[in-house]
Amino acid sequence: MQKTGFNRSIAEFSLDYGKCPPYLFERMVKLAKIIVISIIENFSAEELVYRLSDSVWFQSLGSVLAFDWNASGLTTTTLGALKQAISEIGPEQAGIFICGGKGKTSRKTPDEILKYSYQLGLNQAQTDNLIKTSKLTAKIDSSLVQDGFQLYHHNFIFTKKLNWTVIQQGMNTKIKRARRYHWHSKTIKKNFFETPHATIATEIILPNVFNLIDKKTKQHKTDLLTIVNQKKDLFVEIKRIKNIKTGAQLSLLNLSDNDFKHHSIETEHFTKLPTQITKIFEDKRFIKTIETVTDKPNNNLESLVLTKGVGPKTIRALSLLTEIIFGSKPSFTDPVRYTYAFGGKDGIPYPVNKTVYDKIIQIMETAIKKSSISFSDKNKALKRLEQNFAYDKTKTIA
Repeated sequence: MQKTGFNRSIAEFSLDYGKCPPYLFERMVKLAKIIVISIIENFSAEELVYRLSDSVWFQSLGSVLAFDWNASGLTTTTLGALKQAISEIGPEQAGIFICGGKGKTSRKTPDEILKYSYQLGLNQAQTDNLIKTSKLTAKIDSSLVQDGFQLYHHNFIFTKKLNWTVIQQGMNTKIKRARRYHWHSKTIKKNFFETPHATIATEIILPNVFNLIDKKTKQHKTDLLTIVNQKKDLFVEIKRIKNIKTGAQLSLLNLSDNDFKHHSIETEHFTKLPTQITKIFEDKRFIKTIETVTDKPNNNLESLVLTKGVGPKTIRALSLLTEIIFGSKPSFTDPVRYTYAFGGKDGIPYPVNKTVYDKIIQIMETAIKKSSISFSDKNKALKRLEQNFAYDKTKTIA
């Protein structure tokens, strides 16, 4: 943990370009298998999948397995070890199915879901819904949350009861940091497009994040769909922007230069370099995507986001048009819900949650104590657990 001037500790997410040595990964798989079996036996498969959606618990698990606590590799290697452990136990016996992974493996997620769905005897609708959920969560974290982190890791984890957790991670090579996104089926309060994450793990909250999952953007999203479903008007507005000259009015609204200067697409510099706008709206791939979007009805945001070719640039451009025509604005608030594990002893950024703290330790200790590993290995694992949590049973957590 990194000590700061405010007497608090945070988990770091620096980019890690190294590889986990085989000797360590083998042991991580072995201990992960023991922990998985113990948690399923003492609680349930549903509990384990739910716990994996908690970024704090997941970070703790990675630390207990002895991987670096302060690097992006904790995510990829811990999930790799878990996937291998459950594969050795037997997914059907464990009642947990882990699909996807890092890089190219993430693109195999739909095929793995299909394979496990067949083994479970799921019907077509259930299978399609799982695959759609996997794709949708990835699309949202790449296109509706544009925070500068490029997704490169995606795991879709589900149970026989079809409860699911998604863990995916993005990298920002400029600031050399990673960010992890956690989803769970039961923590989506209303829909996928309004503060849907269980948690987002990061050490930095960024300014000016293009964010369409903010509940304050409801009107903007409604207006955006109106634009998309009015094919004629949409292309008229694209033409208007393509033909803009220096100093020409861009909008049906009387927007000031100050509005443009601080617009979400500030990186396009369209007040200073109008040709940058034409660069977006004359892009052949963009125009083809717009044609694809407008050729079918888009009754909801889900349909739009899952349209082939729709990505960050398309959503950004459509959002710009929506603001120009309707005046409703997107959000630029980073959707991170919290960055700290248990809070701080001085109440900064919030008081320590003793119940959660103790619960996590209890679960991990129970799993280790009930395992079949040697007494010596148990002691080592428990010592490592206590070190990672800075936990002293003789004192009150404060």
